[in-house]
Amino acid sequence: MASSLLVTGLSGFVGRHVQAQLPSTWQLLQTPQLNVLDSASLNDALVQGCPDAVIHLASQTFVPESFRDPQATLQVNLLGTLNVLQALKRHGFNGSFLYVSSGDVYGRVDDQALPISELQLPQPRNPYAVSKVAAELLCQQWSYAEPWRIMVARPFNHVGPGQRTDFVVADMARQLVRVKKGLQAPRLEVGDVEVTRDFLDVRDVVSAYFSLLESGTGGEIYNVCSGRERCVRDLIEQMVQLAGVEVDLIQNPVRFRLAEQRRVVGCAEKLLRDTAWAPVIPIKQTLQDVLDEFQAQL
Repeated sequence: MASSLLVTGLSGFVGRHVQAQLPSTWQLLQTPQLNVLDSASLNDALVQGCPDAVIHLASQTFVPESFRDPQATLQVNLLGTLNVLQALKRHGFNGSFLYVSSGDVYGRVDDQALPISELQLPQPRNPYAVSKVAAELLCQQWSYAEPWRIMVARPFNHVGPGQRTDFVVADMARQLVRVKKGLQAPRLEVGDVEVTRDFLDVRDVVSAYFSLLESGTGGEIYNVCSGRERCVRDLIEQMVQLAGVEVDLIQNPVRFRLAEQRRVVGCAEKLLRDTAWAPVIPIKQTLQDVLDEFQAQL
């Protein structure tokens, strides 16, 4: 018999991939539209019975938005998490809980400390990262108080079909398809493209979450990343080749982010050791799939 699974944020970028990749060993708990800031909404979702496991995805994820409205970011990401935990307790939950945090919590890390492991102390440099660290600590406190198996995932940059154009790969793909169709001049507006990031296909991220539910250790924090450092400029140039167009890159200061970490690469050895998970989707396929999606939309 399949184990029941509750996923918050099911309609979001990652949530839609969770639905598409749901293993046969799991049965998704069908719930009304969840609002983590509304206790009644959470109670309605759990009235049919408590799940065996939870993946808590629902959050405000866009860093610039967290600067514009830090209060709303903290309400959703911290108080929303508290509401989920309290609702589960009211309904007798006693299973596995995976809190999805972010690799952004590490903040600025010296080059000599790369790749970033879970031993690196968080140094949040934006309200979004602060909200994620706070929610991690909340989950840690609950793991001491409740007999639940609570784990924290810290995914680094994940990309793939279905991502909003607030994020660089989706934005570049949309612009490239517009150029190819003659809807935009052959130029891409970009931010700081000389930074490096650890990009992972969202479908590999989702498989990591299911691996953690199956065999992760309670009370532990896990990086979810590729372990490979990639320059944003190189990714854009690879997309340009895949799209078959010629463009100029035009830097727009408006697109530069505050508190920018120049280099990012994570270490996923702990996740690999505890669950035997490994990424399988090459970055070229990821970029092609994102381009194909915008090609179909436009």
